[in-house]
Amino acid sequence: MQINFYEARLSEDDRTMLVKEKGVDYEDGKLNSPKGIAMMMRKLLNMGQMAEEHCYMIAMNSSCKVLGIFLISKGTVNVSLISPREVYIRALLSGAVQIVLCHNHPSGCAVPSESDMEATKKVKEAGKLMGIALADHIIIGGDSYLSFKEAEIL
Repeated sequence: MQINFYEARLSEDDRTMLVKEKGVDYEDGKLNSPKGIAMMMRKLLNMGQMAEEHCYMIAMNSSCKVLGIFLISKGTVNVSLISPREVYIRALLSGAVQIVLCHNHPSGCAVPSESDMEATKKVKEAGKLMGIALADHIIIGGDSYLSFKEAEIL
């Protein structure tokens, strides 16, 4: 399957548009499970080895087909900003029915922080208003991951 990475840019008339950055072939595993998504993000982006927090949004259709992957923010060693506005601009432009947030913890510990919990809550609430489900939020810490869905905290 082709996985496309997009960036949001302004057009000449100052409108937000999506620009395809790159496309990669990915044939390993299924993307309908947190484990499969975490494995894909590790393989494609080396999320287990990043020195700063990076937050990505995976836009999907109703059958878990990836429509695109978007870098939402790049933070510091222990914080990355997640803005519902930035997430859902990209989700709407890509035609997503559901999204998955995925970010890394450079410390190697995949336990969510208070700010992770709060940001997830805000994104989930905003998605309900727009009819775009937050299917999961996955934290990758080294070789481990935590799925908010699996941990029943979503």
